Amino acid sequence: MTILWNAFTPWSSLAGGVLVGLAVAAMVVLLGRVTGISGIVGTLMQRSSWQQPQTWGWRLAFILGLLAAPLAWQWFAPLPAMEMPRSPLLIVLAGLLVGFGTRLGSGCTSGHGVCGLSRLSLRSLAATLMFMATGALSVYVLRHVLQLA
Repeated sequence: MTILWNAFTPWSSLAGGVLVGLAVAAMVVLLGRVTGISGIVGTLMQRSSWQQPQTWGWRLAFILGLLAAPLAWQWFAPLPAMEMPRSPLLIVLAGLLVGFGTRLGSGCTSGHGVCGLSRLSLRSLAATLMFMATGALSVYVLRHVLQLA
């Protein structure tokens, strides 16, 4: 295993973590809602929610904020170059598998890992452990068994 020390960014990582924590806390305090991106996006994709602006308004604002954040960051520092080491088709397939997994697990890593664990949810602990184990197993199989990475 090699650590890329020139890519180690503790201060910006710490600032990002603090901002994620503040956003999650603001959602709970201001809206009484748990922040889970898959749930937010999933509700936006339901046609029944379109007729209720109180349901989709804050969700749309949240997603737009996520998309606008990298643009805002560019005012302070350049964004790292984007690399796509695999084919776009493989990345789309991986994204679909992640989406299927989040629906199957009733939430994504942000919902279970950030919000669920902070609420001491056993279900979120199980889901987060499964995310991590599956990720480690996937990397092991891709790198050492199939030698694709």
